[in-house]
Amino acid sequence: MKDTIFIYSDGACSGNPGPGGWAAVIIFPEGRVREFGGGERPSTNNRMEMLGAIAALSAVQDRPEPVKIFTDSGLLINGIKGWIHGWKRNGWMTAAGKPVVNQDLWERLDALTQARKGRLTWGHVKGHAGHEINERSDVIAVAFSKGASIRLYEGPAVGCGYSLLEPGEEHLHKGVSGGKASSSNSRSKAGGYYLSFVGGCVERHITWSGCQGRVSGVSGAKFKKVTSAQEEREVLKQWGAAWQPDL
Repeated sequence: MKDTIFIYSDGACSGNPGPGGWAAVIIFPEGRVREFGGGERPSTNNRMEMLGAIAALSAVQDRPEPVKIFTDSGLLINGIKGWIHGWKRNGWMTAAGKPVVNQDLWERLDALTQARKGRLTWGHVKGHAGHEINERSDVIAVAFSKGASIRLYEGPAVGCGYSLLEPGEEHLHKGVSGGKASSSNSRSKAGGYYLSFVGGCVERHITWSGCQGRVSGVSGAKFKKVTSAQEEREVLKQWGAAWQPDL
């Protein structure tokens, strides 16, 4: 099983309809993070939620790894995991006999989903519930909706500035924490991620295999699994690592 790509997407609108912004954060198995953002004027909140997911899935469409994508949009989750099957059978008409709103985006999202069939899992995270990457996605989307300047990060996970922990039970809507589209061994049930310390440099790793690849056979290398930002700080202090995460 290949390691998993994690995606967090979001959308925002200043007025609905109004100026819109979308965002996505992608965490790659090799320990890199890439933030995306964009906007549309005028737009709606639902279009922005969909465009965030579409942009992210498009960015990884040539990658073979399974993907797990988190969104706080109930419409997006219900639409792609349920309603869309009926819409397609009915010629893109709703059960009430009306045309499906945003059919163009649903078709794009459906194509991306079908192309990764069996290797894609959806998770429904609560909005504004304190999960750091979901909150970061919201900040990016809101900035684009308001036309504000914001720096998008692309680089090693060690420098992204937020925790890589997956959403815990307190962040997820019950019954929709994942999907049956794929299975993944990238995280233990307890969650967490790995730190490695080699040559005075610290890196974060989403999976053990990524960490193992960096420390295996390297003299003096250190590694540790952590499950919270506080635990991460304590480990780095113990190692005497120069870098301290701003979490």
